Amino acid sequence: MASARLRYSGKVTVVTGGSRGIGRGVVKVFVQNGAKVVFCANEAGAGKALEAELNEVGPGSCLFVLCDMAKEEDIKRLITVTVEQFGQIDCLVNNVGWHPPHKPTDETTTEEFKDLLNLNLISYFLASKFALPYLRQTQGNIINVASLVASIGQKHAAPYVATKGAIVSMTKAMAVDESRYNVRVNCISPGNVMTPLWEELAGQTPDALATIKEGENAQLMGRMGTEEESGLMALFLAADATFCTGIDLLLSGGAELNYAFKRQKGISL
Repeated sequence: MASARLRYSGKVTVVTGGSRGIGRGVVKVFVQNGAKVVFCANEAGAGKALEAELNEVGPGSCLFVLCDMAKEEDIKRLITVTVEQFGQIDCLVNNVGWHPPHKPTDETTTEEFKDLLNLNLISYFLASKFALPYLRQTQGNIINVASLVASIGQKHAAPYVATKGAIVSMTKAMAVDESRYNVRVNCISPGNVMTPLWEELAGQTPDALATIKEGENAQLMGRMGTEEESGLMALFLAADATFCTGIDLLLSGGAELNYAFKRQKGISL
């Protein structure tokens, strides 16, 4: 890739949950555009493999850090390692999260809800808290990954939807606070993006292929989004959307439109 086309050259970016799915898409796109990316996951194999793969091709670089984002000390260490290694932080992409198997509210335990809040929401707060002193120095930005279901709801997923709705609201509040430092805080709300987690959840249904097809047909565009498209939207917010703060960009393929009537039997309505 020619250097003139690099959109985030030399910028230091932290990506949580970056070894697979949407996070992997973000790491790849940012490295392809010249960034120095520090990314984390709680399992080393996929992270180390991605680190080796991307550092071989560049033109940016990446560093994998083993990190449990449910633990405050691990989050603090992630930020510390980034600053010790690269001296600054220009962008934080809060992406780590999990979608539990669908089940009704009255079958969900208090501890399950608390654990999900800790991973999906409090980790975003803590990573932002520890990164903000450095983001203020660079007039950088935070990108929070929420979900389309924060605004449209989802069956048998109240705790998950609650965490994602809170992320959208926290994004707006933090954008207000950080505007005095010229730090932008924005949000991405994906709909159905084909990721390993999506495939795993589909595999828990009686007919995985039918579930995936149903997921594809939930969009006006008749397909799911990709990891790369997720990364490109994050790059837009980081590199190009310099007059945007507190916004929630939908990466949805139109899933929220037309009263949820989309496609039947592969034919567009």
